[in-house]
Amino acid sequence: MKDKLKKKNLRILISNDDSVYAPGIKILEKLAREISDDVWIIAPAVEQSASAHSLTISRPLRPKQIGEKKYAVDGTPTDCVLMAIKEIMKGKEPDLLLSGINAGANLADDVTYSGTVAAAMEATLLGVPAIALSQAGSLGSPIKWETCEDHGLKVIQLLLEEGWPEGVLINVNFPDVPPESIRGIEVARQGARPDYKTLLKVKDPRGLPPYYWVGPVPEVIDIDDDSDLSTINKKKISITPLHLDLTHDATYARLVKKFNG
Repeated sequence: MKDKLKKKNLRILISNDDSVYAPGIKILEKLAREISDDVWIIAPAVEQSASAHSLTISRPLRPKQIGEKKYAVDGTPTDCVLMAIKEIMKGKEPDLLLSGINAGANLADDVTYSGTVAAAMEATLLGVPAIALSQAGSLGSPIKWETCEDHGLKVIQLLLEEGWPEGVLINVNFPDVPPESIRGIEVARQGARPDYKTLLKVKDPRGLPPYYWVGPVPEVIDIDDDSDLSTINKKKISITPLHLDLTHDATYARLVKKFNG
């Protein structure tokens, strides 16, 4: 895997979950072109936030070319990466997948819901090294895109120099601070929030039964540990390696003794 990332001119695939027209993907394209002149963009036609690692199986997918090496797909981020590697880029598969840059952090439990992370998961499953990138933000405030734009290239280049094993993807989060306030880069574990999910019950003005919004994820909570949540709170860029084997080894070993004789 590391040797694959050492090529002089990487073929880079970019996807996301905010859509092919989102501001974050435009920044990521700019960063990618600092690394390579062979950059492909294959991303959802419309926003697919919180789509997780889902595939569209109830209807056909229709990719539409909207520019040179640039496609909009009417599906999820996972659909887009699958379509890219198995069809659009068949025979010229990417050396690297960059997903994002997401409008909002993907920390702790977020990674299980995130379409941004899921695009990186799908690439990893298909044998392509992948990095997911997200820019943290605050409700009611503009996303500080200049932070990931200023610091993103350095992070990507350092990761490419180091490399990572097969079956592993890299999750990067930039804190919600101006570029000059960044205090460094820190490798962190995936954190865990307390139960934060809320349902907002709304009275229907037409007299129908009430309806619900899932609702908003709170700002990063104050945690002091080695987690991605803590790293972001310290105004540092967090890097978290994630792997796709969800087996819990300690419980696996105990249950093998119990059931496998």
